[in-house]
Amino acid sequence: MSSIAVPGALAPRRAWLTDLPVLFVAVVWGASYLAAKDITTARTVVAVLVLRFALVLPVLAAVGRRSLRALTAAQWRGAGLLGLILSGIFLLETYGVVHTSATNAGLIISLTMIFTPLAEAAATRVRPPRAFLAAAGLSVLGVVLLTQGGGFTRPSLGDLLMLLAALARTLHVLAMSRVKAVQGADALPLTTVQLGAAVVVFAVLSAGADTTPWGTAAGFGVREWAGLIFLSVFCTLFAFFVQMWAVRRTSPSRVSLLLGTEPLWAAAAGIALGGERFGALGLAGGGLVLVGTAWGRRAAG
Repeated sequence: MSSIAVPGALAPRRAWLTDLPVLFVAVVWGASYLAAKDITTARTVVAVLVLRFALVLPVLAAVGRRSLRALTAAQWRGAGLLGLILSGIFLLETYGVVHTSATNAGLIISLTMIFTPLAEAAATRVRPPRAFLAAAGLSVLGVVLLTQGGGFTRPSLGDLLMLLAALARTLHVLAMSRVKAVQGADALPLTTVQLGAAVVVFAVLSAGADTTPWGTAAGFGVREWAGLIFLSVFCTLFAFFVQMWAVRRTSPSRVSLLLGTEPLWAAAAGIALGGERFGALGLAGGGLVLVGTAWGRRAAG
């Protein structure tokens, strides 16, 4: 984009006016794991995903209808492929958070910040800096400690699913950078097509399930509807538009740095609102994950 600002070029007050909405996105993303856990069971995962994205998809399509018509057939196919990967990410994340704590989910998924540079290094055959490798090792050790609770035991199913979700997120990032058809297209229509493809996948899966989206919605009370609206409006629609707005007023690296605080807020929400508790190993592991991912982000440049 031709009008991206240099971080230091913003006046301090203006920089904070841009930073605060982005930081709020990190906060709501951190809280999204607890919200998803609160309104979802293993039987209603697919139904909740249909509802979550079907609520916001018409808004995105209406706002970006002109840019959607401007997409080429190749761009539609490329975005559709990315949408299939995205559907896998959301399925793994949502099933994962059902079977583990919200805090574990937020911290384990942050390993994407370590996995992505490692995958890029493997694809380009460029050895990453030693500092980054050390940070990656620290993060992995942190996850091992985090998932142990009071002693060394087998990680839960949810922990393993969140680890797979982090790997799937890495695949999604790599695909976005390497699928030539989508390069140069606007973010809004690409996001809309991806979410549309994901909703189609969820709808097909829900067709053969015992619990339908409409049956699940009919059984929701005020608490569940509040959680669903939070996930749809704030964690999806609001978050997307804030990112588009912010990246035009500051640098992508500054936006990434602020969004990188997501695991901190996931831990805060899980402990303060979800009543989740850790033993000494869990606390040490969570701290190592946060330190390792922050260090790795800086080392990767």
